[in-house]
Amino acid sequence: MHLTTRGYKAFLVLNAVLLTLLTALCLFPVLNVLAVSFSSSAAASSGQVTLWPVDFTFNSYSYVLQNGQFADSFANSLVRVVLGVAIGVAVTILVAYPLSKESHSFPQRTLYAWIFVFTMLFSGGIIPSYLVIKELHLLDSMWALVLPTGVQVFNILLMLNFFRGLPKELEEASLIDGAGHFQTLVKVYLPISLPSLATIVLFTLVMHWNSWFDGMLYMNRTENYPLATYLQSILNKTTMTQTNMTLEEVRLLQTVSSRTVRAAQIFITALPVLAVYPFLQKYFVKGLVLGSVKG
Repeated sequence: MHLTTRGYKAFLVLNAVLLTLLTALCLFPVLNVLAVSFSSSAAASSGQVTLWPVDFTFNSYSYVLQNGQFADSFANSLVRVVLGVAIGVAVTILVAYPLSKESHSFPQRTLYAWIFVFTMLFSGGIIPSYLVIKELHLLDSMWALVLPTGVQVFNILLMLNFFRGLPKELEEASLIDGAGHFQTLVKVYLPISLPSLATIVLFTLVMHWNSWFDGMLYMNRTENYPLATYLQSILNKTTMTQTNMTLEEVRLLQTVSSRTVRAAQIFITALPVLAVYPFLQKYFVKGLVLGSVKG
């Protein structure tokens, strides 16, 4: 097909229109939440806000940032993300590297691979998981949130395929030079695996940041809630109470509503992921597809 034909030009126009509409559909909820968070309580409650704030104000953000429990939950989520990403990426690398070897180098490779795949299809369930965490005395601790999710089989398969796509000559040259497998992994494989590593970091970060159910399940005290769990508990409440508040907080509460406060909380929660994604985006698509197709 010639690139100047009418059919090709029509395809480009149609493709641009569809992508523009899809982008608008994705952006509309985000812009609406942002506009509500900067609007007055009266404007938000009366449904006047769409894509632009009405009666612009920072009161909702002031109320959220003065909430001590929100700050504690935010800090808990930051700690969880740091530990979760470190553990998840380390486990993924250490499992994917040996599984990427041929069967003659690692005779039990197929058995171990099927064991990991089995865990993707079947799980013990919520009650056995809770009992295990309880018997290990991990309830109300950060380890209850990061250890059970430390092994992500999908990430392992992604990294495994990436390693298998690397030239075998790199490993052979490293081994000939006297390096062991650990040195080969750290000094040869990992420096050229940035696209795959960035993808795994992004997947793990988003999973830990957005996960709320395990916090509800394993945390008995609300001060130990991660941010997503705290927001879930807030969103289930229909009204905001004025108990245990200072006079200044009560006055501030009179200028906001449940809807504006929730919008501010949601947008603040999304900010860390939105801030990190642009730095990893250039590796993201390449990391997903590289090694997925064997020539």
